Amino acid sequence: MPKSSNQKLKLLYIADYLRKHTDEEHCVTTSEIIDMLDDVGIEAERKSIYSDIEALRFYGMDINISKGRNGGISLLSKEFQVAELKLLVDAVQSSRFITKKKSFDIIKKLSELVSTYEKEELQREVYIINRIKNDNESIYYSTDTIHKAIQTDRMISFKYFNHGADKKKIYHNKGNPIKVSPFGLQYDSEKYYLIAFDGYASKIKHYRVDKMETVEIIDESRDGKGYFRKFDLAEYANATVTMFSGEVAPVTLKLPEKFAGAVIDKFGKKCRFIPTDDGEFSVVVNVTMTPTLYSWVFTFGGEIKITAPEKAVNEYKAQLKSAMEGMEKQ
Repeated sequence: MPKSSNQKLKLLYIADYLRKHTDEEHCVTTSEIIDMLDDVGIEAERKSIYSDIEALRFYGMDINISKGRNGGISLLSKEFQVAELKLLVDAVQSSRFITKKKSFDIIKKLSELVSTYEKEELQREVYIINRIKNDNESIYYSTDTIHKAIQTDRMISFKYFNHGADKKKIYHNKGNPIKVSPFGLQYDSEKYYLIAFDGYASKIKHYRVDKMETVEIIDESRDGKGYFRKFDLAEYANATVTMFSGEVAPVTLKLPEKFAGAVIDKFGKKCRFIPTDDGEFSVVVNVTMTPTLYSWVFTFGGEIKITAPEKAVNEYKAQLKSAMEGMEKQ
């Protein structure tokens, strides 16, 4: 049989056809495979198809051949199960740092990993809900650059900004690049944060990646390694409550048992709950004493109380008083 110029691609076409058109419940016939190959200019006979299937099996593809009236050829297991892809789709949809456009692009690529029939099942759940999404497309490239800098032990530079009331960018450091030594990325409260050492200030700092621009690797070795030898990124994230800097100190909370889960979710399972005489529990957490901590405590309507240290108690009371005074002035 004469071979066409596409003959060397025959196995690739068959493998791709099985991925897209078969699964545990759907199969194709050898005639359908032959017709598909003919459409791309490849001649094939029934006998050669079975030889190709055996070659793909030897390669590691889980291909089943069933006989009978409704028999055929199907690819049973693939890189991802539909249930796994649904989890990934949900994660993409719910991530604020992924832009709406990028969300659609990623989900479209994920749907290509299943058969046509499974794709329909997956697409029934593919809806980008009307939620706030970041509009900074460069975040994907920024995180990649940061990872490369960490892997190659290099410093990075970037411009950092916030938004003003006019929605325009206000740059830190007078618009000049900031230079730091990156040591890790932390995902917290639906945002990515860079954890780095600032050699100029001689301290560890963190920055929101979606507020970083023109991230570049500098051909200089990272400094501050001594700070990170015993540094625990997870503990740092727990201590900085929604990534606001402040003085880290042991803070004692008093709460009913029904809120123990909320404390564990926020500060981890290392929390030790000690029963109190009134049937509640006391727990000590190492955390930054900042307005964000006090705001988190406030969400429990007074059922979680700060009892120590005195500085935290007084600051929490001052924040509540300030909030009340602000409401009274309206």
